[in-house]
Amino acid sequence: MDSIVRLYTDGACSMNPGPGGWCAILKYREHEKVLCGGEKSTTNNRMELTAVIEGLKALKRRCAVEIYTDSKYVADAITKGWAESWRKKGWKKGDNSPALNPDLWEQLLNLIAQHDVKIIWLRGHAGHPENERCDKIAVKQSKKYAK
Repeated sequence: MDSIVRLYTDGACSMNPGPGGWCAILKYREHEKVLCGGEKSTTNNRMELTAVIEGLKALKRRCAVEIYTDSKYVADAITKGWAESWRKKGWKKGDNSPALNPDLWEQLLNLIAQHDVKIIWLRGHAGHPENERCDKIAVKQSKKYAK
């Protein structure tokens, strides 16, 4: 029996900053849940982070979660320990410059601590079905805020 929740995420932003959208698709056995949203003025990285955060927030109990993202920003910051390091240094990077998006990183690190998480980076726009779906939904969401 497969007891892993698979979380596929993507963020989109037109201009940067500009109108943005995000999408998270949760899959567990035969179940699927699609979450999405956006903001009027944001960045691509904020939408990438929001997608992962909202996907993890939807989980009701501790789970083994595989997070699939095409964002090197998200994947590397978690798998290489950068985000934890930024937090320990008061949201400063190695060169003492401020880490961007500390509000979202704080939420994400707290959520990751509640689950058994594995981050899997996917090359974007490379034909992965769920990644392509997430991208289409995130772009559609961003267009709702482009007025």
